[in-house]
Amino acid sequence: MKLVSFSKAGGAVRPGALVEDAGLVVDLGSSYPDTLAAIAAGVSNFEKDAAHAGYKLTEVKLLAPLANPPRIFAIGLNYRDHARESGMEVPNFPVVFFKLPPSIIGPGDAIVLPAITKEPDYEAEFAFVVGKGGYRIAAQDAMQHVYGYTIINDVSARDIQFSTSQWSLSKSLPTFCPIGPAIVTADEIADPHALDVKLEIDGEVLQHSNTRELIFKIPELIEYISSITPLLPGDVISTGTPFGVGLGRNPKRWLKPGETVTVTIQGLGQLTNPVVAE
Repeated sequence: MKLVSFSKAGGAVRPGALVEDAGLVVDLGSSYPDTLAAIAAGVSNFEKDAAHAGYKLTEVKLLAPLANPPRIFAIGLNYRDHARESGMEVPNFPVVFFKLPPSIIGPGDAIVLPAITKEPDYEAEFAFVVGKGGYRIAAQDAMQHVYGYTIINDVSARDIQFSTSQWSLSKSLPTFCPIGPAIVTADEIADPHALDVKLEIDGEVLQHSNTRELIFKIPELIEYISSITPLLPGDVISTGTPFGVGLGRNPKRWLKPGETVTVTIQGLGQLTNPVVAE
């Protein structure tokens, strides 16, 4: 199932199931108040009946599939080639920081570049969403705690990031966390560690890799993070970005107003966002 949030004619935000082949969104709002509640309940299928109205995709706007996660854990330097291009050592333990939920936007929403940064960067990332929470989860049990998968663009203000040793604020400016278009439930993805990841700006491919290249894979990340803090239903863990970010290029390549960024991950769809100035 592809879990989404949507609104119709600017109305209330509703949880839904995206049925792409039919060009429909099925309204799950009669069963769950929002997608976080659906995730906590572990819903992975639905019955289309009188209680679940269907709308044509052309009638609705898809929003960020999860606008209120308890936390967004982000993993830095989790591809060896990206660590090298960033001029940093390959880590021995996961590098964990946070993106704050007010930075979340959905598919088609604009990434707004504020004047406070002159070095806004892009980062295509494969993310997973926790279903069943837990504390001190063993790696061999970790996949039982994954609800599903989605796409994140970890937009980053590099000049703010490297002015301090703490990264979270540089990653959390308003609109700096595009996410979506859907959360694809775990049963739909046979192997989350064999997915192509690609980022394009105006059709130019700037990042292209595969999740098999992750240094710390999902079981290791769950085991590590949950050894320190209990994971909660709806927590998002964004697994890091591969080689090709603007920071690692010569000359460096920053986001510019007027561009359009598209992240594609195999099986999860496309996340496209225009870039504008504040």
